[in-house]
Amino acid sequence: MSQVDFPPKCGKRALITGITGQDGSYLTELLLSKGYEVFGIIRRSSSFNTTRIDHIYQDPHATDRRLVLIYGDLSDGSSLNRIVRDVQPHEIYNLGAQSHVRVSFDTPEYTADITGLGTIRLLEAIRESAQSCKFYQASSSELYGNAPAPQNELTPFDPRSPYAAAKAYSFYITRNYREAYGMFAVNGILFNHESPRRGETFVTRKITRAVANIKQGRQKKLYLGNLDARRDWGFAKEYVAAMWKMLQQPEPDDYVIATGETHSVQEFVEAAFGHAGLEWRDFVEIDPKYFRPSEVNILLGDATKAERELGWKAETTFSQLVQLMVESDMHEVKLEIEGKGR
Repeated sequence: MSQVDFPPKCGKRALITGITGQDGSYLTELLLSKGYEVFGIIRRSSSFNTTRIDHIYQDPHATDRRLVLIYGDLSDGSSLNRIVRDVQPHEIYNLGAQSHVRVSFDTPEYTADITGLGTIRLLEAIRESAQSCKFYQASSSELYGNAPAPQNELTPFDPRSPYAAAKAYSFYITRNYREAYGMFAVNGILFNHESPRRGETFVTRKITRAVANIKQGRQKKLYLGNLDARRDWGFAKEYVAAMWKMLQQPEPDDYVIATGETHSVQEFVEAAFGHAGLEWRDFVEIDPKYFRPSEVNILLGDATKAERELGWKAETTFSQLVQLMVESDMHEVKLEIEGKGR
C-alpha cells in the first residue's frame, strides 16, 4: 500500500471507502472493467483484511497499476482531506460503515461516529479541497423501519436502530450538501443485497455457511433470531452497477434499489437447507440473543424510479441467489476440508 506514490493520472479516477467489503469488491471489479483507476481506503491492521479483493490486487511497484490501496479511516478527517487532495478523484463511493444492525445496539457511539459522522468528514474533505467530484452515499433500507410497505423514495423514514439512525444522518447531510453547495451528491437506498462475499455474521451468509458445514458434518446446529422478519433480498453484484449508474446521470438524485419481492428469514432457511437436501427443522434453533431490541418487520422496495431513470432492474431471483450462495459455501468448505481453503 502507498500513501504518496500514486501511478500517473491517466484515466477516470474513483475513490472507494469500504473497498474490502462485499460491495466494495464488486464495485472495484466493475470500475476496473470500465477503465477506471481505483483508489481504496483501508484501515491499518496487524493482519491482512483484503480477502475479497486479493484476486484483483496489483503490485504496488507496477507503474501501470490501476488499483491502489491507501491507509485512512472515516474517523480521521485529516487523512480523508489528504487522500482527496492527493487522489483528485472524479467519483467517490462512500461504502464504509459499521453496517451490522444488531451490533449497532451494542456499539451505538462507534456506529454513529463511523456510519454517521464519517460521511460528513468525507463531504467536508471534498468541499475544502474544492474538488468537483461526484459523491455516492450508501444509504440503507433500514431507514424505513416499520414504515408501510412497499417503500420508495417518498416513504417517510422510521429508523429503529443506532445503525439506521446514523444512516439517516448520512442521508440528510448528503442531501444538504447537494442543496447548499451544489455538489453532485446522491443517496442510493439499497435494500438487502447478498452474495457469496457477504460477511459470515450477516444472517444470509450465516445460514448458507452453516448449511455447508452441517452437510459436511462440521456443525450440528444453527442458532438464529427472528425467523418472521421479511426482507427484500437481491444480488450485490447487480446492485453496485446501480451505484455507478447514479453517478452517470446528468443531475444528482436519490434512488431506491430493490427487487420488489419480500421473503422471510424462514423462507431463506428453507430454501438454503432444501438445496442441500436437508430438513431445516432438524438443525435450526432460536436464540433470543439474536433478536433486536426493536425489530423491523418487513422491508419491500419499489425501484420503479431506478428502472425508469437508470435503466436498472434486478435480474437474479430469490431462489437463484440462495442457490448461488449455498453452492459457493459448499465449495469453500470442501476446499477447507482438503486443506486448500483459506
